[in-house]
Amino acid sequence: MTKPVVLLAEKLSPATIDALGPDFDVRDVDGTDRPALLSALADADAVLIRSATQIDAEALAAAPKLKVVARAGVGLDNVDIKAATTAGVMVVNAPTSNIISAAELTIGHILSLARRIPAAHASLSAGEWKRSSFTGTELFEKTLGIIGLGRIGALITARMQAFGMRVVAYDPYVTSARAQQLGVELLSLDDLLEQSDFITIHMPKTPETTGMISTAQLAAMKKSAYIVNVARGGLIDEAALEAALTSGEIAGAGLDVFSSEPPKETGLLGLPNVVVTPHLGASTDEAQEKAGISVARSVRLALGGELVPDAVNVAGGAIDPYVRPGIALVEKLGQFFSALAKSPLTSLDVEVHGELSGYNVDVLKLAALKGVFTNIVSESVSYVNAPLLADQRGIDVRLLVDDQSDEYRNVITLTGALSDGTQLSVSGTLTGPKQIEKLVGINGLALELPIEKHHIVMVYTDRPGIVAVYGQKFGEAGINIAGMQIARQSAGGRALSVLTVDSPVSDELLEEVSSAIDADVFRQIEITEA
Repeated sequence: MTKPVVLLAEKLSPATIDALGPDFDVRDVDGTDRPALLSALADADAVLIRSATQIDAEALAAAPKLKVVARAGVGLDNVDIKAATTAGVMVVNAPTSNIISAAELTIGHILSLARRIPAAHASLSAGEWKRSSFTGTELFEKTLGIIGLGRIGALITARMQAFGMRVVAYDPYVTSARAQQLGVELLSLDDLLEQSDFITIHMPKTPETTGMISTAQLAAMKKSAYIVNVARGGLIDEAALEAALTSGEIAGAGLDVFSSEPPKETGLLGLPNVVVTPHLGASTDEAQEKAGISVARSVRLALGGELVPDAVNVAGGAIDPYVRPGIALVEKLGQFFSALAKSPLTSLDVEVHGELSGYNVDVLKLAALKGVFTNIVSESVSYVNAPLLADQRGIDVRLLVDDQSDEYRNVITLTGALSDGTQLSVSGTLTGPKQIEKLVGINGLALELPIEKHHIVMVYTDRPGIVAVYGQKFGEAGINIAGMQIARQSAGGRALSVLTVDSPVSDELLEEVSSAIDADVFRQIEITEA
């Protein structure tokens, strides 16, 4: 019997090969040699890569037998996930392989800044002895501010508390109970910036978080404070940071990631109060080995037809074809839910109504959690770590199934209790032969709108002329409204309006329109493709 072909496009550890086992025909190719890669992909059932190999539409077209692309690491910038999904190819990564390494590198940057280790090393290596030039600061009894209290943030917390530091955090999706469990004080972003001696940022990169630390935020920091970014390039506005460091507005910065890598046309690299590393967050032997072993196991599961927890685009495994289209829908409902939530989630019910009740729909619970966390945590979210993220945040999760669905064959509703005492629900369904993903309800108000990439959700007091107001303002700004649904319970009561727009809307315009219609809720929702 012919063994499935597993292609290694980059150098991986011997432990990775051992984890694959003897059941595969393992072949090597240089993934950076494009003609050789395309040729080798012709027979491949799976391909294992790191960061140098590009798996795009052309590569996928050259691989008619391919079932899984496995990235031995976290980032997936070199994989066209949408093209892979269209081709029915699973994409897996190793989302937890580097969290300890990233946390330890963050701490290395903090220590390097506090004690000026790189500058002192360079001076002494140049034959100088300038002890008085490198006076540092102790971490003991200083305040560490963590922006984004996910798993990496929690690891940093435990380690820096051992230094006697006070740890505060800003994370709108973490409950006070979870923070208390970690011994962390939750603050607003403004308060954290004002109080912290050291700040480290661990947020996902989204349209909302890109440039979240800019001129105003840097100006709010202490002049003696330091900031570290080992998470994602672009979270800190690099031009604003350079100006703040040059003027002495803050004391220093530690950077492992940049908006453009390698960084170009930036003065940050030459500043004496900056410590830089070339994106080394996952660059330890242990992280690389964990990543290789993790994806090797995923490849075994995928080629064996089993559920693959670390799949980032499809769940894989023994999932009924009738259930499978609902996975992407529920992930998107989860993104809608987290974008609309005004405070941290404390419990979540995943309700499946209709004909789907006759099938195993456990995967939809995982898909809902994956969607909820996709744009709110810094680490990659998968089917295996999404329940862990919920557990770490003290979120109770239930899957509720029944056969009652009056208007559609199936309706899936995410209903959650929030820490401020309010409740939020979003509902969706699939319609027609093409299984169009539709949003069909928010907080019990009925609507029917295809789910697209860019949406705006508004809640306001129902009165004449509102549609004309926001229609005019969006039109004047060149924002095209591609679709719209309005729902209300009674005339003159609260109205819900959901727009589909062709392009993102600036924060300034959102604020202007929200003020003009006196909205109670005004959210821009960016849907990431599953």
